[in-house]
Amino acid sequence: MRYGGPEFAGHLFDQPTFDQAIQEFLRKKAELANYFEDRTEDIFDYIPPQKTNQIFKPKKLVQKMVDELEKENPGIFDDSSKTFIDLYMKSGLYITELVKRLYNSQGLQAVFPERHDRLKHILEEQDYGFAPTAIIHKIALEFIFGTLPDTISRKNFLQVDTVPYTKDGRMQELIDKSFG
Repeated sequence: MRYGGPEFAGHLFDQPTFDQAIQEFLRKKAELANYFEDRTEDIFDYIPPQKTNQIFKPKKLVQKMVDELEKENPGIFDDSSKTFIDLYMKSGLYITELVKRLYNSQGLQAVFPERHDRLKHILEEQDYGFAPTAIIHKIALEFIFGTLPDTISRKNFLQVDTVPYTKDGRMQELIDKSFG
């Protein structure tokens, strides 16, 4: 029955429907690409949970995490020398929320009044991340950098599965080796 036959004619895959769904997803991705715009949704709302641990954190949870970080460390986003890391990126949503907070902070605006310079500083000097797999790394980079110019380095966002380093107590060693 798997390949058709008298009981089953097959035709489970409909190319035009698939093509239309992909086009709609790409349209929605482009519509939601600017994470600086205040929106209640992001592209990850359109990706169903997988049967792995690769589940994307909901935007509201990420915002709450960053709110708590700021509550515990008032003024943290105004300091251009503070650094932030996502040790197990899955979507890049946590990093982008940090980028937004840093970018919009009065402190960084005073130090870097030119928008491009501010964004470049944040992504090259303040934010870092590790993604566990090649596909997750590509997803995160695409979300974080989107249509940003190549003049902003991607060197702070690496594809490394940090789980073994965490289990062995070697996370700091990995961070030092990766980001010096």
